[in-house]
Amino acid sequence: MDWLILAGGGVFSGILSGLLGIGGGFIIVSLLVALGYAPIKAVATSSLVIVLSSSTGSFYNWRNGYLDPRRVVYIAIPAIVAAQLGVLLAVKIPDYFLLTIFSVFLIVNIFLIQLRKRLVAQNKQSDSFLNPVLSKVFTGSIAGFLAGLLGVGGGAIMVPLQMLLLKEEIKTAIRTSLGVIVAATISSTVNHAIQGNVLLVVGLTLGIGGMIGSQLGTRVLPKLSDSLVSRIFVLFL
Repeated sequence: MDWLILAGGGVFSGILSGLLGIGGGFIIVSLLVALGYAPIKAVATSSLVIVLSSSTGSFYNWRNGYLDPRRVVYIAIPAIVAAQLGVLLAVKIPDYFLLTIFSVFLIVNIFLIQLRKRLVAQNKQSDSFLNPVLSKVFTGSIAGFLAGLLGVGGGAIMVPLQMLLLKEEIKTAIRTSLGVIVAATISSTVNHAIQGNVLLVVGLTLGIGGMIGSQLGTRVLPKLSDSLVSRIFVLFL
């Protein structure tokens, strides 16, 4: 029964990955902890799953001309470095604190996306307190650190930050974040694997489901309005 649950959870996380650009890590970590796995192993295995599901979705976006590789590279470089720092912290802090950070993280993102929606509704441009280069470094660093620390792709915070700091539309931000997620989670997965935290068979089971689900999500995204995608994003968080 656990294997059926894992496969179904992988498909669902993949759909969210392609549709919302969030990597599906929230589903994977929560599912594995609920099934009795240690939080640090859930975080590490989630990183592997996200690599598989996000890679599939990003390839589809690139092949169909939806993804600008330059946008990805500028944010991915700091994300790769910061992911290593996140892993180092994740293996040292208590489980309960790790899961508390996980919960607070969701609340912060609801605030960010709602703030951006108000600015758009008022037809105003949000002025970034950072220049464009620092904005990319900051966004990528936050995403990478969260990928290593929480086993999430970082898209849930990367998408709002791209909208706020880089003034990108939500669909562009989602597609870019999905590409950055691939780089950040490869970085964190390698480090977690070296420390023996990745559950390979479990991760592959979830990952195969995620690859299938991400194809569904990325095909549905172009058909949805920006306002609807924003509502889905906030509802999920």
